[in-house]
Amino acid sequence: MKVIFLILAIVSCLLSACTSSKISNYKFNQKTAAIPLQQDIILLKKVLEANHPSLYWYTPKDSIDAYFYNAISSIKDSLTEIGFRNKVATIISKIRCGHTAVRFSKNYADAAESNRYPLFPLFIKTWGDSMVVYGNLFTKDTIFKRGTIITSINGIANKQLLDSMFQLISTDGYADNFKSQVISNNFSLWYKLAFGVDRSYRIGYIDAIGNNITNTIQNFAPTKDTTKRKKNGTIGSPVIPSVITKKPSKHQLKKLQLLAKRSLSIDKVTNTAFLRVGTFSGKLQPFFRQSVQTITKKNIANVVIDLRENTGGRVDNSTLLTKYFITKPFKTGDTLAAITKNIRFKKYIRNAFFYQFAMQLFSRKMSDGRFHKRSEEVHIYHPKTKNHFDGNLYLVQGGLSFSAATLFISSLKGQKNVTVIGEETGGGNYGNSAMFLPTITLPNSKLRVILPLYRLVIDSNRVKDGRGIMPNIQILPSSIAIKNVVDLKIDMVKQFISIKTNVGTNN
Repeated sequence: MKVIFLILAIVSCLLSACTSSKISNYKFNQKTAAIPLQQDIILLKKVLEANHPSLYWYTPKDSIDAYFYNAISSIKDSLTEIGFRNKVATIISKIRCGHTAVRFSKNYADAAESNRYPLFPLFIKTWGDSMVVYGNLFTKDTIFKRGTIITSINGIANKQLLDSMFQLISTDGYADNFKSQVISNNFSLWYKLAFGVDRSYRIGYIDAIGNNITNTIQNFAPTKDTTKRKKNGTIGSPVIPSVITKKPSKHQLKKLQLLAKRSLSIDKVTNTAFLRVGTFSGKLQPFFRQSVQTITKKNIANVVIDLRENTGGRVDNSTLLTKYFITKPFKTGDTLAAITKNIRFKKYIRNAFFYQFAMQLFSRKMSDGRFHKRSEEVHIYHPKTKNHFDGNLYLVQGGLSFSAATLFISSLKGQKNVTVIGEETGGGNYGNSAMFLPTITLPNSKLRVILPLYRLVIDSNRVKDGRGIMPNIQILPSSIAIKNVVDLKIDMVKQFISIKTNVGTNN
């Protein structure tokens, strides 16, 4: 079976290579004429209608049709790639599927790093309509310091600013906390996409005594370090000095990359293990096994699993970790179904033949007319009997907790020894569309759109309200916590553990 899949993968890659994914003689963010762009949107609509399992799950067909029609009719002249991406992303966001996302062309992605300046200079944390500074590229700025509350940019109030950026980001249903977290991770990028670049920005903010005032900050465009360098510094503001550093070895790089994805630390004082799981992608089985072995061997009483940066990954990794902590049998979901197992418009979908072969092999048509992957719908997973953790378990979640991370939390929430702390997840509580995720490449713009092929209903008894998983204890960010670099969620977990420890000691 593995040999067959390998052969098909190679053939699929060769077939995909016949359709170019790049533009020859590309100029960064170049313009494309109106008619080819209109053709791309018309084609995208056809591809989604033929293959997407949840195109009308949250938005009715007549509304989706109207969004496409309005986008097509609004293109009256050539557009830059950013301009066209914004139009497509706005349509796609209306589908309310977090896995149906828009990507720039490969040309743009390759050239982006060398064309990223100038930048909006502030790092801003957003939630709801709140915007708070947590960093500044102008490190000597004494006005826009960490913890400063922002009220407007260039006369545009927070809500309008964020609504404009939200239009460009996809999420499951109405779990907009995901969008807030995405923007917080790179406010400069999303502001640039939505509003472009200015030489300076009028920032409305709350000063130290509570007044709402306005001040101006320049954009950030670092100058090159040339002969203007002085012995004790550099001329120009700001300047990125040249620093000679030793290039890390491959082993060191790999170690750093792994630490960025996952880590385990133990607090002996409180007998607590802190397990950071930043992704479910990659080879995580050895790490999970060794971590839980360590936890059980040391008789750890409390485990904290931090999933705030976990946007998902491999379902088998999520399932494996669940087995170490869950106390009852479970399954991936109640329904995993596609609307077809014969992918249409293969010419524009990377590795379409490979995905279609897998769907033909593992899916069968049921009474509802959909093609179900029955193995996932009926297979029951059981808790681990060896190295199973039965102590107090705390799951820390946030807006970026998505996809496979949502499956993990969903399986454990409600268990007697489990407490979920944080914010609403970005991944849907009822379900999502994912599993197989090929990429559509539009022929004229080369813009890329992720296409999920299966709809997953996690639990059909839940209400399909489009919301993420709600925590048992909600803890939102605050400007004071940001200013003082305080992790409110982890602090709350530590308080719970301390209370339980003291109660146990007194008893």
